[in-house]
Amino acid sequence: QYEYNTATVVMLAETAKLITAIVIYVCNNSWAEFKVEMYQTRYLCAYYFVPVVLYCLYNNLQFTSLSRFDPTSYFVLMQFRVVLTGLLYQILFKKQLTRIQWLSLILLTLGCIVQQLQENDIGKLSLDVNIYLGLIFLQVMSSCAAGVCTEYILKMGSQTNVMVQNVYLYLNSIFCSLFLLTWNGQVYDFLSVENLKPVLQFKVIYIIVNTTCMGICVSLFLRYLNSILKSFASALEIVFTAILAYVIFGVPIGFNTILSIFLIFVATYLYSANPVNSTTNQLPSRENSRTLSSSDKV
Repeated sequence: QYEYNTATVVMLAETAKLITAIVIYVCNNSWAEFKVEMYQTRYLCAYYFVPVVLYCLYNNLQFTSLSRFDPTSYFVLMQFRVVLTGLLYQILFKKQLTRIQWLSLILLTLGCIVQQLQENDIGKLSLDVNIYLGLIFLQVMSSCAAGVCTEYILKMGSQTNVMVQNVYLYLNSIFCSLFLLTWNGQVYDFLSVENLKPVLQFKVIYIIVNTTCMGICVSLFLRYLNSILKSFASALEIVFTAILAYVIFGVPIGFNTILSIFLIFVATYLYSANPVNSTTNQLPSRENSRTLSSSDKV
């Protein structure tokens, strides 16, 4: 059980993302331009409902999975989203990945799994076939599908400022969260004084701020790069974390970590030699959509 209301934290995080996106746009343009571009590109709002439903599903399943699985089992299972992302990317963007690209994704998955399986952890894996195992695979599927769908829509509306598209994404997310809260009869409870007090803890505020920063950064990454490269960026985090932990805290780098870093570097090298094309000119766009001359400012 968490010390705070998860619905309250999710709602506050989505609201923080919405406000941040608006502030970034207005700081680089103007409030008048924001209103005009929102009106001209309002058709995009409907498209973002699809990834929002998937993200909403992922957010809610994440808390359930973390409370039911030990950390090792949870993070090992989550690594399979690397390969699944490649599969969904191939289907949605109609781009056939090469054998080298698939090999790099498989090696990347193995590298992430090896890092999670520290000494004696294999015996700690709890992968009994039950409803919660099915839920975590549903969580992996929703995470991958949401990321790839978001990238597709971002590039479909490539002439629209990415922060405006973020506003559509977060508005839909807030609406979806409110709908679920209403459905569960909790719409008046999540902002109660009783549920807001635990949120004022430093660690909870950190979760909200960190989630907000990650949301904005991911949208920029997906707009200008792609979902597959995002998987590599996430995996490289393992390398930097291990190095910094050794330098700052003196945490020893074990064999698993060395093997993991080796596999990730090999996977990254193979992918960099044959990367997926991230151009957007092959994606459909709305003919009558207009953009401001400053629409690409971020």
